[in-house]
Amino acid sequence: MGATIAGDWSDEQNDAIVADYFAMLGDDIAGRPYSKAKHNRLLQAVIDRPRGSIEYKHQNISAVLKGLGEDWIPGHKPAFNFQASLVDAVVLWLNRHPDWLAPAPRMAMGPSPSALREEAMLWIGPPPTHSNAPPPDELEQMTFIARKYDVAERDARNRALGRASEERVLAHERARS
Repeated sequence: MGATIAGDWSDEQNDAIVADYFAMLGDDIAGRPYSKAKHNRLLQAVIDRPRGSIEYKHQNISAVLKGLGEDWIPGHKPAFNFQASLVDAVVLWLNRHPDWLAPAPRMAMGPSPSALREEAMLWIGPPPTHSNAPPPDELEQMTFIARKYDVAERDARNRALGRASEERVLAHERARS
């Protein structure tokens, strides 16, 4: 089977690479080691695309996730030149895995909430900078992506996460006094 060089990706190819991307992102968030090269090699065999094409598609998925305001793999810098069906594939994956965006399961990937409650000191890092805002040339693509996703549901999850964070800070302050 020779590697396909050009042409739009099929829905099946998009679904396969999106699922693989989220597997790597889950490992990254949890601090588990993984090999991007190994994932790439396995994908080459499954979707019949060359290494460079897969790497670029991973960057495209990072761009979609950035547009949704979600975490993305730091080693795959967002590349916003992608086919619209990739947004559909990412949104479909997220819809099939609603627990991915829920604060409790995501926190479970890292330290458990009970471990956070027991910790005596809270580390407070430097404040975010204005560079967190997307550059103007990405704004149109990010707006397109955001329109395909349920912003109200994401806002509700973010509010729940914010409340949990405020409770954590309050618990920390009470423990200090």
